Formats: sequence, structure tokens, C-alpha cells
Amino acid sequence: MTTDDVRAEVRDWLARHWTPETDRPRWAGLVFEAGWAVPSWEPEWYGRGLSDSQSRIVAAEFAAVGAPGTGHDLANLFACTLHDLGSDEQKRRLIPASIRGESRWCLLYSEPGAGSDLAGLRTRADRDGDDWVVNGQKVWTSFAKIADHGMLVARTDWDVPKHNGISFFMMPMRQPGVDVRPIHQITGESEFNEVFISNARCPAENLIGEPGSGWSVLQVALGYERRLMGDLARTSRSVRKPNADSDSLVEMARAAGRLGDAGVRQQIARIDALVAVNRWNTQRAKATSDRAEAATLMALGKIAMSRILHETARVQTEIVGAESMLVGPDHPVGDAVTFRAFNAYFTSIGGGTDQIQRNIVGERVLGLPKEPDPYRNTPFRELPH
Repeated sequence: MTTDDVRAEVRDWLARHWTPETDRPRWAGLVFEAGWAVPSWEPEWYGRGLSDSQSRIVAAEFAAVGAPGTGHDLANLFACTLHDLGSDEQKRRLIPASIRGESRWCLLYSEPGAGSDLAGLRTRADRDGDDWVVNGQKVWTSFAKIADHGMLVARTDWDVPKHNGISFFMMPMRQPGVDVRPIHQITGESEFNEVFISNARCPAENLIGEPGSGWSVLQVALGYERRLMGDLARTSRSVRKPNADSDSLVEMARAAGRLGDAGVRQQIARIDALVAVNRWNTQRAKATSDRAEAATLMALGKIAMSRILHETARVQTEIVGAESMLVGPDHPVGDAVTFRAFNAYFTSIGGGTDQIQRNIVGERVLGLPKEPDPYRNTPFRELPH
């Protein structure tokens, strides 16, 4: 099927089925049944067998008419991880509700003592009959309050090196023993949470892969997260969070009377170049069939996204000058620029810190030696902490 064929088919389907008054749950079911929710997946797994680029055409056509429901093959980390590594039974049981918006998920990765060194996590899962019993603490968890499942990494074997004793679960969140506490952020939001887990239970059938193989499952999930975060550098459209592209900066400079400033123009052009290179890099990552190459390219995209958002905040601050010190509804421009400056630091941490991404690029692209690790082969329970 050609690109033009895909565009014509999705336009015709939308014209026949979509109106802004359509009931949203019913609409989600229609999109799912038609294969448009995950168009790049195989037909036997709810898709239409399209390419990634054709899937983006579908997303663009849905966006053009204001229709939701597509793009889960690009942005639904829960469904994408299950699609790649889940069993057939898990795919049938867990994916459809997530795609239709009937269930929500969160990421239970980072811990107070295991952030950049995520393999040092100490949340534990112990087998008890048909369940795993989970105890520990997670932090910086978005959407934990509303999630039905948590994508959980937990230690299941303490007598092997740290990377080898981790397992990956889709843990039910709505149960006794899961305590979610919001974190007040510098932006004034409480998007992130601490999650305290005390004797919570996860069905053994929700283990993804084999016990102890969770680190490799996590790398796939993180690859999808980094791809999504790389996309955010060019797709954010919130009013309060001005878009990180040259058009929004040009309009801001014009409104502030700074568009004729050669220095400002040069900085806007530099950001536009970063956005363009990141877009090409992301397209390359999505085109490769080599998973290791794709993961490395996603690390580059993650670094680029962080750089773009920090640079955008800096240039916006320079453009608006003293107004950037003003916040609140009476100062919408200053408030938006301040938010951008604060929020950029989140992007340097979420999905793996910039430093970790640079390590990945250094080792896998530049061929630099790995950092010394005298405890690489030491059982986890013997590690100093």
C-alpha cells in the first residue's frame, strides 16, 4: 500500500465515522476494531501492518480533524512493551483495554537510592504461590494516582550480579499495600508521585519474560520512552508551555520587538537546526531494524530533546527580558517562560539522565571503554550500599 493509498483510506474512514459529537468510549472501540489505533502492528495484533512513516500519516490525518484514538503504536509504552515481549496470552488480556483507554498505566522504575544506577534497585518481589509479593518504594512516578497497572522492575534474585536478578511486571495498582503520595514540584504542579509498596500482590501471569530477564525488558521499554520524549521536543502544544520550535520563537521575538536583533535571530536559527537534526535522527532510528542501533539513536534523541528545551528556555528568557521574572495569570508571557525554564530540568532526568545517555553514546557509538565496575560479577546482596 502506497503512502497516498494510506492517506486516502484513512481520510475516507474518518469522513464516514468521525464527528466531534461521537461518544468517546464508542469511538475508541471503533478505532481499535478498524486497526487505526496501532496501524504499524500486525493485523493479528490489532494493527494494519503499515510502516512507521505510514502510521505517522494516520496520526496526522486524525489530528487534522481533531479525532483521538490513534498513535498507540508510537506512544503507549505499556502496549508497545507487551507487543514486543509479552506472551500471546498477555497481549490478548492486557493490550486491548489499554489501547481503548479503558486502563491506564504508570512507570515504577526509579527509587530514592536507584536513579541513574537503576540496576541498584532494592524493591523486591518474592514468589508466593500464584502471586509475587512486592515490597519497596518508587519515586518520580507520573500518573500513579490514576493508573490501573504499574510497569514495575523489582529484584527477584539477590544472589546474582545486580543486572541479572531483576524481573519486569505489570503490577495492579488499585489494591491494598499501594500508597501513592504526590510530590510538590517547583513548577507548582504535582505531576510526580512517591509510591510506597507494602506486601502488594502481582499475579505470576503478569511477569513479562522469565524471572531475572527484567533488565533486557526494561531496555525495550526505555527505548520507547526515549523515542516518545525525543518527539516531545517538537510536538508540545500547551498554551502555558510554549512550543520548542522556531515559529513560536519568531512570533515571541516579533511581539517583543526583538526580531531585528541579529543575535536573537542567530540563536533562533540554531534551535531550528537542532530540531531538524533531531527529527532526522528520530526518523533514522524508526527506520532501522537493528534494535541495538535504534536504542543508541534514541539516546541521541533524548540528549537532543533535553538540549532543545533548555536552549529554548534560555532564548525565550533573553527575548522577553525582565518580564521573565513575572509569574501568574496577570503575566502570561513571563509565566510561560518561567515554566519552560523550570520544566526543562525534568527533561534532563526523565527517561534516563543526560549523563547516562552520553555514556550510552560514548560506549556504543564512539567505542570508548566502559566505566570501571569492580562489582560487576558480585552477587547483589554482597554489594556495599
